[in-house]
Amino acid sequence: MLLAPMASHAAAPLALHCGQLFDARSGELRGASTVVVRDGKVAQVLPGRVEQTGAESVDLSGHTCTPGWTDLHVHLGGQSSPASYSEGFRLDDVDFAFRSVGYARKTLMAGFTSVRDLGGTVTPHLRDAINQGLVDGPRIWAAGKSIATTGGHADPTNGYNSELSHLLGPPGPTEGVVNSIDEARQSVRQRYKEGSDVIKITATGGVLSYAKSGDAPQFTVEEVRAIVDTARDYGYRVAAHAHGAEGMKRAVLGGVTSIEHGTYMTDEISGLMKQKGTWYVPTISAGRFVADKAKIEGYFPEVVRAKAARIGAQIQETAGTAYRSGVKIAFGTDMGVGPHGDNAREFVYMVEAGMPAAYALQSATIRAAEVLGVDDQGVIEAGKRADIIAVPGNPLDDIGVVLKVDFVMKDGKVYRRPGDGTAAVAP
Repeated sequence: MLLAPMASHAAAPLALHCGQLFDARSGELRGASTVVVRDGKVAQVLPGRVEQTGAESVDLSGHTCTPGWTDLHVHLGGQSSPASYSEGFRLDDVDFAFRSVGYARKTLMAGFTSVRDLGGTVTPHLRDAINQGLVDGPRIWAAGKSIATTGGHADPTNGYNSELSHLLGPPGPTEGVVNSIDEARQSVRQRYKEGSDVIKITATGGVLSYAKSGDAPQFTVEEVRAIVDTARDYGYRVAAHAHGAEGMKRAVLGGVTSIEHGTYMTDEISGLMKQKGTWYVPTISAGRFVADKAKIEGYFPEVVRAKAARIGAQIQETAGTAYRSGVKIAFGTDMGVGPHGDNAREFVYMVEAGMPAAYALQSATIRAAEVLGVDDQGVIEAGKRADIIAVPGNPLDDIGVVLKVDFVMKDGKVYRRPGDGTAAVAP
């Protein structure tokens, strides 16, 4: 489970002199402000530029300071490429673990001080290494192995030939594959044993799995409810990957915390989500990425290519419709499908879909904290974690500046300062 990070903050207090401060609670800018950071926490938030005796000053007068961003849907253990489908047979977990170190640093340097990693066997170990101060990266809530049904999106044997499948034997709850209520409960308990922080299920087919359907339902309501109830016993929340309407409906009825992707959301389902308080994490970035790569012959296997073209192109439109209907939306990208470090492009896509810039920023700060069930981050207030980033200019006027993060602080430690390098994301 999520281990407490080692203290890594600077010994001396810091005074951040921000040109503007984004208030995540109101969604408004508070003007020039001084944020005093001490012992990894926000000690004071003062109006105007107030010099602090004994504190190191950081001039961010041309910047807007916001709480550190949270991406609620990443996969730090890998990154999509034409070679992805063969690498699982050629590489070991150690290879993926070494890669994940670089992906984690890119994510942090892009302004994301926290992430929820929804499926990957190396990420719990990456989480622990970050918390021990061995490598740089965001705070991680790790799902470990996603839970699927036989042949479902997270069945690790999809695409295996019959000889190999026979040799390995059918995967079960330990491998995250279930086919009954009892096995559903067992799979959650296995994730607890392995140290997960959150539970991820694949309620429908998926785009990138080696299987024909990208949207067929893959759990019964009773199986979902068994997972949710068992997860609650361990203090876990449940995120549900879902593209198709029926699987999405079953996941919401079963009590999941969030729907990921939600491609074919209907009016009935959006109404049900509002009734149940279910969050929606659109992952527009992944949709756009796979739709674009589906145009390139050979990038995806043919069984995947058609799904990528059809489903990927729909997600941004669904996100806009969900926003207008009043569904609660929180920020997530599914990075690992697209390139790590490009996470902030999701803000731009959300605004293109019709969401106000302030709403998009709230989705990655205070709203993301609500999804995680924590109250010590997502805002810049006295007593909260000193997770603070800064972008040049005013993101409420020009959302594109989120691609130019040049100050990053996590738990009071500065990882990036203005002038350290180029923009966080290439144009």
